[in-house]
Amino acid sequence: MTSQVSSPAGQADGTDGTDGTDAAVVGEQRKPGGTKDVRRLDRVIIRFAGDSGDGMQLTGDRFTSETASFGNDLSTLPNFPAEIRAPAGTLPGVSSFQLHFADHDILTPGDAPNVLVAMNPAALKANIGDVPRGAEIIVNTDEFTKRAMQKVGYAASPLEDGSLDGYQIHPVPLTTLTVEALKDFDLTRKEAERSKNMFALGLLSWMYHRPTEGTEKFLKSKFAKKPDIAAANIAAFRAGWNFGETTEDFAVSYEVAPAAKAFPVGTYRNISGNLALSYGLVSASRQADLPLFLGSYPITPASDILHELSKHKNFGVRTFQAEDEIAGIGAALGAAFGGSLAVTTTSGPGVALKSETIGLAVSLELPLLVIDIQRGGPSTGLPTKTEQADLLQAMFGRNGEAPVPIVAPRTPADCFDAALEAARIALVYRTPVMLLSDGYLANGSEPWRIPEPDELPDLTVQFAQGPNHTLEDGSEVFWPYKRDPQTLARPWAVPGTPGLEHRIGGIEKQDGTGNISYDPANHDFMVRTRQAKIDGIDVPDVEVDDPHEARTLVLGWGSTYGPITAAVRRLRAAGEPIAQAHLRHLNPFPKNLGAVLKAYDKVVIPEMNLGQLATLVRARYLVDAHSYNQVNGMPFKAEQLASALKEAIDG
Repeated sequence: MTSQVSSPAGQADGTDGTDGTDAAVVGEQRKPGGTKDVRRLDRVIIRFAGDSGDGMQLTGDRFTSETASFGNDLSTLPNFPAEIRAPAGTLPGVSSFQLHFADHDILTPGDAPNVLVAMNPAALKANIGDVPRGAEIIVNTDEFTKRAMQKVGYAASPLEDGSLDGYQIHPVPLTTLTVEALKDFDLTRKEAERSKNMFALGLLSWMYHRPTEGTEKFLKSKFAKKPDIAAANIAAFRAGWNFGETTEDFAVSYEVAPAAKAFPVGTYRNISGNLALSYGLVSASRQADLPLFLGSYPITPASDILHELSKHKNFGVRTFQAEDEIAGIGAALGAAFGGSLAVTTTSGPGVALKSETIGLAVSLELPLLVIDIQRGGPSTGLPTKTEQADLLQAMFGRNGEAPVPIVAPRTPADCFDAALEAARIALVYRTPVMLLSDGYLANGSEPWRIPEPDELPDLTVQFAQGPNHTLEDGSEVFWPYKRDPQTLARPWAVPGTPGLEHRIGGIEKQDGTGNISYDPANHDFMVRTRQAKIDGIDVPDVEVDDPHEARTLVLGWGSTYGPITAAVRRLRAAGEPIAQAHLRHLNPFPKNLGAVLKAYDKVVIPEMNLGQLATLVRARYLVDAHSYNQVNGMPFKAEQLASALKEAIDG
């Protein structure tokens, strides 16, 4: 869904606690023609939570889409179990979707919800610890049966024992109201109950003045082959809206104005990280004038890229769902040899299986994009939770000296630009490139300005066309490993081009000729040359945000950008001087990184691992960088980081 923004460029300075918990009241008015008050807020954090079969992800996605079309800035955090259908009514089976939306620039899904929609006792118990006192809780009272409460350890009903007295509780019999609203439809009770998420969505849409046309259009499209089901869901959605309008329990509704000053002029749409990556790959192939080939094996949380790219055959995209991870990257490397922009997607366990072929790509010196959507490990680990623990694997996880460039996006929308940058490096320098996203970015979403075609980089590639070397006897030959003096890239010779026949394989090549060589001096030269090629990649200098000449620098990479920036804003609003820098390129590091690090007394590196970037920084620059680490499968919270950084400043 897209929306037009025509305001001048601008950005909130964050001095109001942009990514905080509390929503500030900025105005109040009487709704024209009605009796209910309308309260204006600058931001709201809502969490939908229920059983994994209650449709919470769909509900959150629809609320997000309507919020995006309205023009708010937003950030989302889907959170769901790894099981296809976890046991109903249990704590492990709880699925949630958190959305933070505002009338100004925001960076994170928020630390804690202002509103919790709990569809059953398990959802309430799993999430109540994150809900601050005074927040609103909407509970589906129909599900608070004795058996359901006992299943999650409630000895008595939390709706009656006083344990929720500090919250604004709205008891709503969602299931009963939904069934009643659909009594005229030819549905069983069980079928009608499935629409209770749409009733809840309608209620929340009324509470926050969200548009409704998009959701109704979506439901008609989703259930086009089942018009009765579509009509029932729309009826439930409208019934939820009408309930909010008429019930005395909701005396106030809320407005959050569009974030008109947060965005440069342009056309925007809501986009997730995996979708942005997919679009970036398609754009890269068009800018390079090369067919795009994806060889992949389905794995959470990377599978959405395979699903999306399979829809774009009209752009020359070919997708291959292989029988395993090794076959996926093998096919991709073959496509690279054949002249395609080749991609393979996976998560951490798949990178382990692909490591030998990545090493082969290093030896062959062919462009290949290896996209790792990181998740909690080791082994199968936490398939639906986020982590940043594959950095050292990306850097060193191959036998021998096999260096590869590493690029990491920082937000869901930034995944588009990161894909273009990874493609640039792979094509210019003839090398495999690792792109490290993660589950938080992959599934989260935010507004994205759709770029104009002339804003995209020129990635045009020149294939080898003929002989490139003259022998001593004057004859002209093709040397497959004769290098560009600036990039050290070897020529890309498409198979079948007359006169450009050459060997490929994993055995060491002789410099220039590409003949098999076991010569020790040649191996030493080739190893150092491949490393020099990576070290010489042209990457931008790291930018430092330091308006107050701070003595403490917080350095991040990847998806920690949002929480770090929100924490830095909080500290600066409180008068604390702190500098911030964020890395997109992790191999090679920006050339000015060493000088930047040594300009500060303290360097703090927050990571969702046990200190992998900190280890590299300490080894490379001999800087006593301090780690702040979290590996609980969830992103950092801004308040948590702000406290840790304040301790570093004061320590």
